[in-house]
Amino acid sequence: MQSFKLLFVIDSLGTGGAEHTLAERLPHLARFNITPIVVSLRHRRDGVQQDLQRQGFDVRILNATGLLSQVLALRKIIRNERPDLIRTVLFHADLAGRLAAIGSRTRLVSSLVNTDYAEVRRSDPNFNQIKFQLARLLDSWTARYLTTHLHANSNAVRAAAIRDLRLLAENVTVIEEAREPKRLGQPSPERRRRARLQLGLHEHQKVIVNVARQDYQKGHRYLLEAIGTLLLAYPQLVLLVAGRTGDVSQDLERLHRQLGLGKHVIFLGHRTDVPEILAAADLFVFPSLYEGLPGAVIEAMALGLPIVATDIDPVRETVQEGRNAILVKPASATELAKAIAQLLGDQETSFAFAQRSREIFAERFTLERGLEREIELYHQVLSLP
Repeated sequence: MQSFKLLFVIDSLGTGGAEHTLAERLPHLARFNITPIVVSLRHRRDGVQQDLQRQGFDVRILNATGLLSQVLALRKIIRNERPDLIRTVLFHADLAGRLAAIGSRTRLVSSLVNTDYAEVRRSDPNFNQIKFQLARLLDSWTARYLTTHLHANSNAVRAAAIRDLRLLAENVTVIEEAREPKRLGQPSPERRRRARLQLGLHEHQKVIVNVARQDYQKGHRYLLEAIGTLLLAYPQLVLLVAGRTGDVSQDLERLHRQLGLGKHVIFLGHRTDVPEILAAADLFVFPSLYEGLPGAVIEAMALGLPIVATDIDPVRETVQEGRNAILVKPASATELAKAIAQLLGDQETSFAFAQRSREIFAERFTLERGLEREIELYHQVLSLP
């Protein structure tokens, strides 16, 4: 197989899904004769940065601030390293990488991992119309004219990018998210007992887990409201929320107090032991308002959990409604509560959903399957005239 040098450019090596996806793939690239270099636009204390550096990967953190400085620093790296292929991930890295590659003749692939221009974003209290339109204009122009090819992590993301960025359909290839089964491990009664013990939970408690940063996009508010309506029927109910603080953290803390949720909702913050948290759960709930392809749902399925989630295209594409998941209208605490109660009160259906979740993960979302398609795309791009 042809060997080549691959330059990854990413916003940061923090705690997000795109960062973990990159980190999980890097150790496997050597067997495909690929030499990776990773450039992060920003330093991160939490996340995968230090772990990748400890593993000995060539990780470079730009000291540049501002787009122009980042572009110039990247151009120097491209000139010195002469990579065969550049792959950019996330908005700021996309812009900096695309502009830096001008004139280098190096092929560039950008990854599309979210429905960034979904209309629902306009309901975010922090929404800025001018920034939104400017970002879409820059993203669209550089994607169309400075990018060799684009990779989307779901059909929903591909369709949104073609519509919102006015991309040619033939220039966008879908490769689904994937996860390493060995890292996630197998569910078992013993692992569940041990995980609950470590988290200070009892065997008789009903445990719901959500994994997401605390941003408007993730819809935590509706999940907390749903939990508040369920406590009378399920006094032993506990919700674990794993994920770093974000732009709605203070609002969530205030809502938590107003609803009197107390120890029924535990904000765990950023965690490096997400598989063990999932292993302790009875149910995974995902109330996001918009997504790319939900990696957290994929990991929950790998741990054999039934799913309750919002009925948005990327989630519908990931799960099988009525077989391993119940999907509900977005931004509806009432429907979330009803679906949660349905699965908590029906052990037979919950068990069947859990089994099907494991099967779907094995059929579609293992790292080996995703890597094969990714490497194939790289070689296709490199062979373009």
